[in-house]
Amino acid sequence: MGINWIFICGGIIIIVILIMVLWDREYESPRVTAGKEGEKEAARIIKQVLKEDDILLANICINHEGKSTELDNVIINSRGVFIIEVKNYSGTLIGQEEDYEWTKYKVSRGGNVYEKQVRNPIKQVKRQVYILSRLLKYYGINVWIDGYVLILNSDSHIQSDVVLESFEEIDWAIHRQSRNSLNKRAVIAIAEILM
Repeated sequence: MGINWIFICGGIIIIVILIMVLWDREYESPRVTAGKEGEKEAARIIKQVLKEDDILLANICINHEGKSTELDNVIINSRGVFIIEVKNYSGTLIGQEEDYEWTKYKVSRGGNVYEKQVRNPIKQVKRQVYILSRLLKYYGINVWIDGYVLILNSDSHIQSDVVLESFEEIDWAIHRQSRNSLNKRAVIAIAEILM
């Protein structure tokens, strides 16, 4: 009877482990789901303001000099290179451009107010600009890169030229505001490096 008990316990443990592994593969945290949904929505919005010669690359992973990052959206055109980091926050955001963290307030259905600290995405996009700039310089391309944060689904009280909140602001950022003039060969070379 002792050996049968061992087999039964062993079988139960194996079944529990399999359930845990399968659950972990299928389960996605609400934060990750919201992030993916926000990135899809942002790509849809950005595509609406693109011009014929604009190149949009989404979810690009780069690694240079031991530093790695994922770029949500990179637009390359004759005006330059633009990174648009997407944040899909619900609630109200309060913070300053130079703060390390911002405060997010959300009211529950029951009327309770929840407060949470979130990393300042402006700092994140500045790091992305630095890494991409170093990578392009490695390939002999010296170009100014502009980085922006697109905030979706939030009541944002962040005052910054780097934060985009409308079609007009996205269009202005990638078509009117520029420190560059790139020829078609440079645009294609940058796109090939990132692809």
